Amino acid sequence: MSDSYLNLWLLSLILALPIILLFRRKQPKLNLPPGQMGWPLVGQTIGYLRPHPATTIGEFMEQHIARYGKIFKSSLFGEPAIVSADAELNKFIFNNEGKLFECSYPKSIGGILGKWSMLVVVGDMHRDMRAIALNFMSNAMLRTTMLKDVERHALLVLNSWKQDFKFSAQEEAKKFTFNLMVKNILSLEPETPEAEALKKAYATFMKGVVSAPLNLPGTAYRKALQSRFTILKFIERKMEERNQNIKGGDKGLDDDLLSWVLKNSNLTSEQVLDLILSLLFAGHETSSVAISLALYFLPACPRAVQQLREEHREIARAKREAGDVELTWDDYRRMEFTHWVVNETLRLGNVVRFLHRKAIKDIRYKGYDIPRGWKVLPVLAAVHLDPSNFDHPQLFDPWRWQNNGSRGGSTGTSNNFMPFGGGGRYCAGSELAKLEIAIFIHHLILNCEWQLAEQDQAFVYPFVDFPKGLPITVQRLSLI
Repeated sequence: MSDSYLNLWLLSLILALPIILLFRRKQPKLNLPPGQMGWPLVGQTIGYLRPHPATTIGEFMEQHIARYGKIFKSSLFGEPAIVSADAELNKFIFNNEGKLFECSYPKSIGGILGKWSMLVVVGDMHRDMRAIALNFMSNAMLRTTMLKDVERHALLVLNSWKQDFKFSAQEEAKKFTFNLMVKNILSLEPETPEAEALKKAYATFMKGVVSAPLNLPGTAYRKALQSRFTILKFIERKMEERNQNIKGGDKGLDDDLLSWVLKNSNLTSEQVLDLILSLLFAGHETSSVAISLALYFLPACPRAVQQLREEHREIARAKREAGDVELTWDDYRRMEFTHWVVNETLRLGNVVRFLHRKAIKDIRYKGYDIPRGWKVLPVLAAVHLDPSNFDHPQLFDPWRWQNNGSRGGSTGTSNNFMPFGGGGRYCAGSELAKLEIAIFIHHLILNCEWQLAEQDQAFVYPFVDFPKGLPITVQRLSLI
C-alpha cells in the first residue's frame, strides 16, 4: 500500500513539474542586493545591534560594507531587510516618504510609546501631528518664548554645579532638556513635587524604551509599561484641568502645548496622550545626548574650546556694553563657530544611528530590486563616518563646516549630512535641538572649565549612551 502511494506521489510530481517550471519562468527574477539572511527568525539582528563606540559604525556594518558594498540585504528585526549606507539611496528613501516608503518601527516600540505616537503613525495622522509639533516649535516661538526658556533652564542647571565636585554630565544634560520640555508642554516648573514625580517615572520609562521587549515580571520593559501608565494618568489629570479651564473661559495656560492642542485640534484623548508622551521622549532624549557628546568631544580639542570662548566672550562683551542681559535671536545667529561645533557633534556622535522604513511598492534602484513589504534601513551614521564623504571622519573637526561642509572632503551636505532625517518625516524639533545645544554651550564656555573625571566614551546600544554617565569636574571661570 505504501509503495502505491509513493508511486502516485511521484507521478503527480512529474505531471506538475512542467506547470511549476512555466510558472517560475513567468515570475521575474529579482535582482536583490548582495548579502546574507542569517539565522531563521533572528536573522542577523544580534550582530547588527552589538554595542560599539558611537564614533564608529561597528564591526557588523564595517564587515558587510567591505564585503557587499553600501547597499546589502539582510534579515533584521524579524523581517527581510535592505540596509543602506548609501547617501543617495537614503535621500531617495526620505524624498519618497508616503509614496514608495513608509515608517515601520518594530511593534515593541509602538507598544511602549503608543499606537498614536508620532514616531510610528503614518499618512494623514502623522501629517496632522507633525503640524502641531511644528506650530509648537515654530520659528516665531523659538525667537521669543523658547529662547528665553532655553537660557533660563540652562542657567538653572549650570549655576547648580559645584567647584571640583564630580557629577554625571549626562544626567545634568537630561535634567536641562527634561525641565525645558515639561515647562513648555505641561507648564511644570523644575524641582516642584509634580515635576520630580514625573521625572522619576519618566526615567524608568526610558530604560524600558531602549531595553529588550520582554514583557515579563521584573524586566525593564515591564517596568516601563507600568511607568507609561503612571505618566499617562498624570497627563490625563492635566487634560481634565485644562478642559475645565477652557469651559470656564479661563485663558490661563494658553502658552503650553497641551492647552493649544486641546483648543485647536480634533485629536481624541488617546491620541493627545500619545502625542504628548512622544514629544516628551523626542524633545528630551536626543537633545540631552547631543549636549553630552559636545561635552565629551570638546576637551580633546583645546583649539575649539579657545575659539568658542573668544566667540562667546565677544557676544557677552557687546551685550554688556549695550546694557542687555538676556540673549537675543541675533546673538544666537552670531554664534557661527558654535554652529560648526553643533554640526560636527551631530555628525561624529550620530545620536540617531538609523531609521526604520518599509517599501510599500516594488522598487528598482541602481539596478537592485527592493520588494514590496521589505524593511529598509537608511543608516545615517554610515554616511556621516564614510571617508569618501568626509576626510578623517573619526576626527572631531568643527572647521570642516567652514564653507558649509565643503572643507574636509564633504561632497555636499544635503546628501551627506542628514542627522535629523529628511523628507516628510524630517525632525520637527531640529531647530530647537540646535538652539538648546548652542545656548547651553554659550553659558558653559563662559563660566566653566571642565574635565573628564573618569575615562568614559559614548557607546551604541543601539541608542547612544555613556556607560558611566560621563563623569566630569568643573572649575568656575570669570571671562567677561
